[in-house]
Order: sequence, then C-alpha cells, then structure tokens
Amino acid sequence: PAEILAPDFVWDMSSFHGWPEQQVYEGVEGARTFLEAWTAAWEDWELELDGLRDAGEKVVALLRQRGRSKAAGMPVAMSFAQVFTLRDGKETRMDMYSERGEALRAVGLAE
Repeated sequence: PAEILAPDFVWDMSSFHGWPEQQVYEGVEGARTFLEAWTAAWEDWELELDGLRDAGEKVVALLRQRGRSKAAGMPVAMSFAQVFTLRDGKETRMDMYSERGEALRAVGLAE
C-alpha cells in the first residue's frame, strides 16, 4: 500500500539474477508498475511469506511464489527474498534477491 512507502521509495531488481527488465523502479508508481508487470505474467499466482528476519533498519522477507506461466502454461515455483530498508516507519527501499542466502548475507545475517 502507498501509505507505507516513503515518497523517495526505490524498488531495486539489480540483485535478482537474470531479471531482464528495468532494474530500478522509483516511487509508489514505480512499485505499482513493477507489480502489475510481474503478476500479469502468471495465472493462479500465489505468494507466501515463509518468514521475516530483523536486521536493524532492514527487514528480510523470505518468500515463495507459485503459479503457471501465461506464456508457456508451465507451473513454476520459486523462493526468493526481499530486503526492505525502513526510515521513520516507512519503506524507503526494497532490494529483491533471487537467492535467499544472498539477501541474508547482504544484511549481515547467516542462513
């Protein structure tokens, strides 16, 4: 939701290996653009939170998604992580990682 994002919010995909699209999405509109494009590629898409890890000003969300690719019709399941940076109760940045361990190491936590 827009009310939890800081005005200078950045959604960064540069740590998500193999992401061929735009690398950085800025502001609430940028986040909305990314999410609309991401979810449009799937049928029967589900996102599940496996856990949260506290890293001070950052929080690591461990996630799993399942769905069926609209393009190929194949079922796909994957685990990934998002690292949120917080300031004054708002999200200022989200870095997305295709490897959970990489995200945890980026914030100084072990798997």
